[in-house]
Amino acid sequence: MNSVTITGIIEHIIFSNDDNGYVICEVDSKEEGQFCAVGYMPMITEGENAELTGAWITHPEYGEQFKVELYQTLMPTDEQAILKYLSSGIVKGVRAATAEKLVKKFGTKVFDVIANEPEKLSEIKGISADKAQMISRSFNEQRAVQNIIMFLQQYNISANIAIKIYKLFGPEAVNRIKNNPYSLADTLDGITFRTADTIAYSLGLPKNNPMRIRSGILYFLKYAAYANGHTYMPRTLLTEHAVYELKVSETEVENALSELVASRELCLDRIDGAEALYLHGYYSDEVYIAKRLVSMAVSDSKYRMTEDEAEKRIDIFEAENEIKLAPEQRNAVVTALSGGCMVLTGGPGTGKTTAVNTIISIMEEMQLNVALAAPTGRAAKRMSQISGREAKTIHRLLCSQMDVSDSVFYHNEDHPLSADVIILDEVSMVDTPLMASFLRAVKPGGSVIFSGDSDQLPSVGPGNVLHDIVGSGAIPVVRLTRIFRQSEESLIIVNAHRINSGKLPELRDHNNDFFFLRRQDQEGALNTIVELYRTRLPKSYGIDPVTDIQVLSPMKKGVTGTVELNRVLQLHINPKAAHKAEYKHGNTIFREGDKVMQTKNNYDMPYKREDGEDGTGIFNGDMGIINSVHTGDKYMIITFDDDKTVEYPFANLDELDLAYAITVHKSQGSEFPYVIMPVCSYIPMLMSRNLFYTAITRAKSMVILVGSEKTVANMTNNNSYTKRFTGLMERMTDILLAEKRCAIRREESEGML
Repeated sequence: MNSVTITGIIEHIIFSNDDNGYVICEVDSKEEGQFCAVGYMPMITEGENAELTGAWITHPEYGEQFKVELYQTLMPTDEQAILKYLSSGIVKGVRAATAEKLVKKFGTKVFDVIANEPEKLSEIKGISADKAQMISRSFNEQRAVQNIIMFLQQYNISANIAIKIYKLFGPEAVNRIKNNPYSLADTLDGITFRTADTIAYSLGLPKNNPMRIRSGILYFLKYAAYANGHTYMPRTLLTEHAVYELKVSETEVENALSELVASRELCLDRIDGAEALYLHGYYSDEVYIAKRLVSMAVSDSKYRMTEDEAEKRIDIFEAENEIKLAPEQRNAVVTALSGGCMVLTGGPGTGKTTAVNTIISIMEEMQLNVALAAPTGRAAKRMSQISGREAKTIHRLLCSQMDVSDSVFYHNEDHPLSADVIILDEVSMVDTPLMASFLRAVKPGGSVIFSGDSDQLPSVGPGNVLHDIVGSGAIPVVRLTRIFRQSEESLIIVNAHRINSGKLPELRDHNNDFFFLRRQDQEGALNTIVELYRTRLPKSYGIDPVTDIQVLSPMKKGVTGTVELNRVLQLHINPKAAHKAEYKHGNTIFREGDKVMQTKNNYDMPYKREDGEDGTGIFNGDMGIINSVHTGDKYMIITFDDDKTVEYPFANLDELDLAYAITVHKSQGSEFPYVIMPVCSYIPMLMSRNLFYTAITRAKSMVILVGSEKTVANMTNNNSYTKRFTGLMERMTDILLAEKRCAIRREESEGML
């Protein structure tokens, strides 16, 4: 198929998809007359003169069309075309009436005036000096963005990403990309190393270009962090991987590593006796966490009391409240009152809530300022309900801010929190960067109590923080193991502990809160899940399926993966209706009434709360309901957890998923009244005990497993997990030993004196 190039005026845009730039339009050309053009032409507008390169095709329904492979816009030259272009609204501040005044005043020179002499625009009535500057900025930015889009379209980079590139690099973006295409992958989320590599290849850069090797190494470390949770990679493993993937020599990789270490983009350390390479941020965070926690554990806090004093306080509290703490709970409270930091861990039904509430009450009686926090809105809400006190998300506690040039959070070492004691729940899902930010905000002398279940899945983000803290032995850890009598009545709790200890769950009791429905295949499991969600559970228990039922799946793909489950559940629970507005983004339809989840941290997203509080920040794992969809203005209104109401732009829909079904990983830190989980055949790495245990412990009132007993057995018996390369445990242990050696030397010196 031979490519041809045609120049013409875009007369009418029949269809335009703002997400991917796909356009169907009518074109008027001197060479070909009027014809229909189809293809990816992001930001093209009516009235533009365009040079289209592509081929003629015959559509079975619409006949002959010109399929566009590449395009570039040419500024219109006659007054009629200029008027149509400016009237399209593409330039901010210019509509049809203003466009007519501009063309009448400046004729065919109007573009030059707008771009280079904006002060002349204010000669027209209704255009102030400020508005003239705004029009000029919008016009120049529009042309710059279109140049970037036209350059990047050949590499299948979307218009949304192209706009982000413009904001990052400015008008010189194309030149910067040509000078170093790998800067895209190094600095911008959404551009992979492979995309940058494709651009570099088209520009003639060789495989062994040092920029390519350095960028590849940085990309492999970033991918290892967010795909596998590693904070570092062993040098030998990273070198082997880079040599294989980049198809370069080991010497060239070693040279690049040396340059990256010298420039402080990478940090070189030794972990487990081997050389370890960190991205600088993860290294700094890990070192800070280790030093701060050990320091809090060994130094005197002004809020500490002796163990005897703590015992007396507990005696008084028990007498006043007519309760009796179990020995493990009492030990937890004593440890909290007499130390600078601690970890309280244990499975469901072991009395963590009672222990935490006792700690809070006694500390408040001591006139201490106690703050409560959790990683997600749902976890914070649950913490508020069980404590009777306000609990905030970590991001809200630290005050996330839009200007992230220096710090993501307002509260840090320069602006510490006022709280004397902070109790942080669901710590298993806190990753390394977030833990470092949290600890930087704790004031000098402040105390921290970590609460969580160390047997659950590690955080989605990099690190294995709770596991490493517990394993280091550097700070006090109290593990609650006794299941209280009232909890023994719940088969959810009994089975959770059975699974955690490697015993098969009880599946034959049909008169409790834990059910198993045997299905032979995934299609049968899918149909049963839909039936349970849509009719059986709502009718039997009088519940709202959207707010009370959560489907948890180990994976995204497949018949019982979250993607297919969401598609089918939406079809049955919230079907298309004339009174419900909707918008299709990629393969996903977002409809009024849909349950959704944020999948990335977005610190810039403004929100409002019912209490009138304004703020910014929607975070990975936040769930919400779509209240309204405004297709004309390209946004929807979503109310998220923590009562955040957001005007959500369509441009950000890459960060949003349907949430009738979510992965077990995404459910961490949340609790749902009813949980349905498919237990079908999955890839081995997803058939693990801690994943199964995490899913079961998300349910408050009922668990229903649908699938195969064999899968239940395989998941229960599989106690293996993918090792995460993290150095926090070893680092904390080493610092504690160093502190002890220093203390011994101080004692010896004082003895000599």
